[in-house]
Amino acid sequence: MNEIFKGVDHIKYEGPDSKNLMAFKHYNADELVGERTMADHLRFSIAYWHTFTGKGVDPFGSATMFRPWDQPGDPLDQAKERMIAAFEFMSKLGVKYFCFHDRDIAPEGATLRETNKNLDVMVDLAKQLMKDTGIKLLWGTANLFNHPRFVHGAATSCNADVFAYAAAQVKKALEVTKELGGENYVFWGGREGYETLLNTNMQLELDNFARFLHMAVDYAKEIGFTGQFLIEPKPKEPTKHQYDFDAASVHAFLLKYGLEKHFKLNIEANHATLAAHTFEHELHYARINGLLGSVDANQGDLLLGWDTDQMPTDIYTTTLAMYEILKNGGLQPGGLNFDCKVRRGSFELDDLFIGHIVGFDAFAYGLKVAYKLLQSEELEQFVEERYASYASGIGKQIVDGKADFKQLEAYALEMPEITNRSGRQEVLESIINRYLVKG
Repeated sequence: MNEIFKGVDHIKYEGPDSKNLMAFKHYNADELVGERTMADHLRFSIAYWHTFTGKGVDPFGSATMFRPWDQPGDPLDQAKERMIAAFEFMSKLGVKYFCFHDRDIAPEGATLRETNKNLDVMVDLAKQLMKDTGIKLLWGTANLFNHPRFVHGAATSCNADVFAYAAAQVKKALEVTKELGGENYVFWGGREGYETLLNTNMQLELDNFARFLHMAVDYAKEIGFTGQFLIEPKPKEPTKHQYDFDAASVHAFLLKYGLEKHFKLNIEANHATLAAHTFEHELHYARINGLLGSVDANQGDLLLGWDTDQMPTDIYTTTLAMYEILKNGGLQPGGLNFDCKVRRGSFELDDLFIGHIVGFDAFAYGLKVAYKLLQSEELEQFVEERYASYASGIGKQIVDGKADFKQLEAYALEMPEITNRSGRQEVLESIINRYLVKG
């Protein structure tokens, strides 16, 4: 096989003082943080779509990235070259996992049969490359948003033929994910939403979405797929009203339709931004409800209104994210999938490595700081003291369900003037800054 990333050796850890762009400064895969290695805590994965099919297109500009594996020719041959390059990249980066949509790895044919045949060819190649490199599949999914047939959605389409096609596509994607040993399967409702209620039967669309997911659960049992099912919340894009707007929306949906035992959430940082939440809010909500399953690691731009999918470089955010993930006990069998892309102007091949190295380092640094914060219990102790009034007296009666309005009224009538205490937000933020500076 021809080497694509010539002159790039395997990326190594050189420590925080290194100025080598092609070396990790904080991510040392074998370093222990507590009882686990960094690699085990973080479970980094490469997003096949952004890294190997992305061309630098944005809402206002055409491609700026012209990769060696995208030479004109037969689409299936092109897909093979791309996959070989992908595994070379992942091997040199030292990553253990990757993720893909079905249409990322195999071209669409004139018919579904032809498309499935193309996918089978690429799955055979993926199996061989996975065997050769030891790289595993974190999760698979189906692209139910790009083709014009999904103009009105997939599982929520007004067209029953589209619903049927989407079901057939997910059926195949589930089979492929199982064949490749995928540890998870993600449902990303790219177009599961609507633009206007004037032409929308929301009740039917939501009911159909639930029917679709129940069918997927049933088929997974039928074929013996035991991986974790994930739903990825995403607001605004591409439809104005997404049914999977945020973690709370998805949670309510799962509870309503009796799906809560079958799904966890794949939380993305940039999607949290679009929903006007912080990344740590979405992670926290998912965690306290037993739904935190996996993470798409990236960051958005607070000044832009679309999904910029930037490389994660903000160590304040990665620290708070890892704080939630550590409190969750980790993400296994999920992981941190780098659903992010280098900027449109970063179009040279080595930028792919540099972008991922910076992102890996940001999460590794965040992991170390978050672990020290948790060990110190400084934040935990403050929160415990802040809610101490619920640990005894009338507060404990409220928590234990032993108080009613009459009892609380009688208590309130006799109580002295209420005294509140400061929330000390600035103090707590200074604590985080202190740990960030210490590293």
